[in-house]
Amino acid sequence: MPVPTHDPDQNCLVWLNHLLLYVADVGRSLDFYEKKLGFVRIEGGGQQGYARLRAPDGEATLGLHRTNTNAAPSCHEGIRLYIEVEDLDNVCRRLEDQGVVFDQTPRDMPWGWRHAYLCDPDGHELSLYWAGGKRFEATPSL
Repeated sequence: MPVPTHDPDQNCLVWLNHLLLYVADVGRSLDFYEKKLGFVRIEGGGQQGYARLRAPDGEATLGLHRTNTNAAPSCHEGIRLYIEVEDLDNVCRRLEDQGVVFDQTPRDMPWGWRHAYLCDPDGHELSLYWAGGKRFEATPSL
């Protein structure tokens, strides 16, 4: 099977590398992802309501974020897909030109990453973002 090539006029380079899961109990989820699957904690914990882990192999990271209630998250509230895009502003402008509606256009966030938020056609939350080397660093205290 041929390897796909990048055509800047037809698509953009993106990396799928960070998933954020909303969970009812961060400590219980940490126990599963760290002890059972071998993820390595970068920051956070059960008491903070947030933790970020690095996949045991590769560069993917996984965030665990406590839901606002003790109820299980719905399918749309349970997962936010993060897609890293180096040329974020230009990609978002091109998507807007194609009729994509953003909940938030690219903005520098307090934790040092640049984010744009939108939903896919089924309502799943997406974040197009650029963090560069900051993705593997602990975020500053907010």
